[in-house]
Amino acid sequence: MKPNTSTKKIIVTLLRIAIGWHFLYEGISKLFMSDWSSEIFLINSTGPLSSFYQALATQPILNIVDFLNIYGLILIGVGLFIGFLVRYAAIAGFALLTLYYFAYPPFGASITGNVEGNVFIVNAILIEALLLLYFMLGKTKGYRLENIGIFKRQKKDNKQDSSIEKDAVKSRRELIKNLAALPALGIMAWAGLARNRKYDVDVTSGATIQFKHTSLKELKGELPKGKIGDHEISRLVIGGNLIGGWAHSRDLIYVSSLFKAYNTDKKVFETLMLAEKAGINTINIGFPSNPLLVKYKKNTGSKIKVISQVAPNMKKGDIYEQINMAIDYGVDIIQVIGNWCDWLVRDNKIEVVGKMLDYIRKQGYTAGLASHTIDALIACTDNGIIPDYYMKTMHHDNYWSAHPIENRVPYEVDGKNSPDHNKFHNNLFCLFPDRTIDFVNKAKIPVMGYKVLAAGAIEPKDGFRWAFEHGADFICVGMFDFQIVDNVNTTLSILNKLPNRTRAWYG
Repeated sequence: MKPNTSTKKIIVTLLRIAIGWHFLYEGISKLFMSDWSSEIFLINSTGPLSSFYQALATQPILNIVDFLNIYGLILIGVGLFIGFLVRYAAIAGFALLTLYYFAYPPFGASITGNVEGNVFIVNAILIEALLLLYFMLGKTKGYRLENIGIFKRQKKDNKQDSSIEKDAVKSRRELIKNLAALPALGIMAWAGLARNRKYDVDVTSGATIQFKHTSLKELKGELPKGKIGDHEISRLVIGGNLIGGWAHSRDLIYVSSLFKAYNTDKKVFETLMLAEKAGINTINIGFPSNPLLVKYKKNTGSKIKVISQVAPNMKKGDIYEQINMAIDYGVDIIQVIGNWCDWLVRDNKIEVVGKMLDYIRKQGYTAGLASHTIDALIACTDNGIIPDYYMKTMHHDNYWSAHPIENRVPYEVDGKNSPDHNKFHNNLFCLFPDRTIDFVNKAKIPVMGYKVLAAGAIEPKDGFRWAFEHGADFICVGMFDFQIVDNVNTTLSILNKLPNRTRAWYG
């Protein structure tokens, strides 16, 4: 049975109102988000036109794009919802959705991306755009200004005048019927904004990828910097473990997988962009994260300084392999990774550490040396192996999951976990805090403290203060995007008042 004309009209009207509400909700949601920006959406575009979208993410173009996006969505939504200038609203809506579609097209690399509703070629955006195409090409024109009597068209004769007047009367009646939907629109808008305030925006088709964090407006100042070699770096450095999925999670076996699931490439980009805006200008990464940082810097034009950890390839007998690769990746500072420093010293191969540091310097790079066990750094110092800076795990052991000091064994951080709660089980990274404090306070080169929160066992205010008070010149902290602004503010608060620090600042 074929639907009659009245049924078709009702269906078309409902579709128009539904699409109008979608546009309007997206626009109003963005309007009421103090930190909303299309920057992340544009920067992370993956389609063949990605360079075009990334160009739109640069200032001052970005401000114009955000303004047009928000108010374009609102105006299109109002027009479609109440049936005013429908054809023009449909044209504008179709153009906007086309831009959204080709930013993350459901083919090529984008098909495997984190885009809701993407299947091959067809997705929700395309379907909605095709519906707007119907309104563009169909008979529905909407209620134009001249039809409702706001502007009068020039009369040529009585017959035409009569026809125009009849059309105007009809249009005004139809418009009044549509305006009767305004109370419903108000109720829907109120409910939508209430939901937005409670849960935040919940759609992705309208470039709603955004920062999720304490507002940058709440920063309490500018993050201080120091120098390592010729590099001026922020006192707070972002760590790479959370990005790489290396979670020191004691006996919680799923945490690493959760980290990796959360920190997609897009989320990593968002996190790093936010960190830079908050004043963190350096990241310390595990060697496998180098390709991702190369991609980030290439796509965003970022100037973030990259400290790359490197390890010797003992199986191949090539202790410089990762150093050379790090240089090819374009890193700024190269650092011998902590576990390998521990192992080499423990296994009486300390000369490899010295050779790696010398090679790094001969290539014109600042050479860092990390360690978990203080015995390794003491042994290197005693053998005349001095880097350009130390990176040492620095945290106290006054937390529940730390095993008793009498059961601690040097180098156990890099060994196997014990099922015995009173022994090491991926729970303690600065085994002997007092010995670490003594070593750091005697050091005449910069020291970067890491694992200062004992992998989440210590509160930031407590862990940051402990590390800075006991001699750290910089601290390296793994952070999710929603922690960055708070961590910067915590660092600023602590650095403004450190009455118990006795060590001079190096760097």
